[in-house]
Amino acid sequence: MAIKKFVVGCFDDEAVLFPAVKKVRSAGYKIHDIYTPMPIHGLDKAMGLRDTSLHTAGFIYGITGTTTALSGIGYVFTYDWPINFGGKPHFSLPAWIPITFELTVLFSAVGMVLTFCYLCQMAPFVKKHHFHPRATDDLFVMVIECTSKTNDAEVVGFLKSIGAIETKIENAETGWWLGRYDKDTQPFEQNETALA
Repeated sequence: MAIKKFVVGCFDDEAVLFPAVKKVRSAGYKIHDIYTPMPIHGLDKAMGLRDTSLHTAGFIYGITGTTTALSGIGYVFTYDWPINFGGKPHFSLPAWIPITFELTVLFSAVGMVLTFCYLCQMAPFVKKHHFHPRATDDLFVMVIECTSKTNDAEVVGFLKSIGAIETKIENAETGWWLGRYDKDTQPFEQNETALA
């Protein structure tokens, strides 16, 4: 994966961050991501992110669980091993409702968790670059991706003019890698030392 250049701007107040996001977008810069110590309502709309499709995935997983339950129980009780339970018909749908409900919930819940982890690239031993250590503490960190047309110094000056208390330029790997933070060095650091 390629190493990209980013301009990192830190803000100390949510009230300063929201207007800054709008100004950065109107100036035409590409926001890579914004890291905040707590959820901020409305930030996704200010960044122009589309609504999540996780609820659609949950519905598809739920329908898959319902279909699996009904087809599995139906096959077992009507074709493979039909047993007469007190004179009830072999295809006894009301008796299958509890198992069908449970499998629907199980497929939907597990499927949505796995989909969420995949989309957010979260898993055990999956590591990503941290742009600022205080992003999980008390700072709001905006990361702007530099393209071939982006002037780094201009972006740094622009961020300072809209309220950033700290700015820096970083070269980082945007993807993820397997490993441990206490044992492994990040891939882009190895590449930088090899290039030097």
